[in-house]
Amino acid sequence: MRTLAIIPARGGSKRVPGKNKRLLQGKPLVTWVIEAALNSKTLDRIVVSSDDDETLDIAGEYEGVLPIRRPAELSDDTALAIDYVRHSLAILEKTEGAVFDAVVILQPSSPLTRTMDIDATVRLLEDSGADSAVSVVKLDHAIHPAKLKEMRGDQLISYIEEEKGRMAEHELPPLYVRNCSVYATRMGVVGEGKIIGDDCRGYIMPREFSIDINDETDMLFAEFLLNKMMPLDRG
Repeated sequence: MRTLAIIPARGGSKRVPGKNKRLLQGKPLVTWVIEAALNSKTLDRIVVSSDDDETLDIAGEYEGVLPIRRPAELSDDTALAIDYVRHSLAILEKTEGAVFDAVVILQPSSPLTRTMDIDATVRLLEDSGADSAVSVVKLDHAIHPAKLKEMRGDQLISYIEEEKGRMAEHELPPLYVRNCSVYATRMGVVGEGKIIGDDCRGYIMPREFSIDINDETDMLFAEFLLNKMMPLDRG
């Protein structure tokens, strides 16, 4: 299975300005996932899609990584992932005649993604025969849907279902959520204008590697995790 890895790293970010270039342990966020991707055994081509000159320059410093300038109309808050995927595929087909069986999206906002997480997700896609495979993390039991409440005045009312006294973790079924690290999908799904197909499989990542940076608190937490886990095993 021939795979294209796309690292989307647009310049704009409202909650964390310049997020993809922000330094984490002295390195821009985007470089963490670039380096994890370069060590992968399942990725055949790696591109960084960005509208930002500095980000493209950072990507260009890595042998084996192709910086692709993304048009402004595909780089604002409303732009869809399928649009930059199609754009990258079109560039590679035009310049290299490249054809792929699957696309793998790797998010710079998940800098603790390891090479093993990338490879395991891609292999899950290939071995299962599914439409897509994504990385997931187990949901903390404290925010399990069975515990969700709404407030009417100051009265707590069950939002989805009655809790029925189930308060301990072992009393609730385990649930999982996409952790935004790795998305792998077959070209047939992309051709339908989708990033995730109907038959999607989940690769479970540990909670400590599932940080998704969306605000300044997330940046601080990532620094804390790295300080605790260094040297970090990137394999």
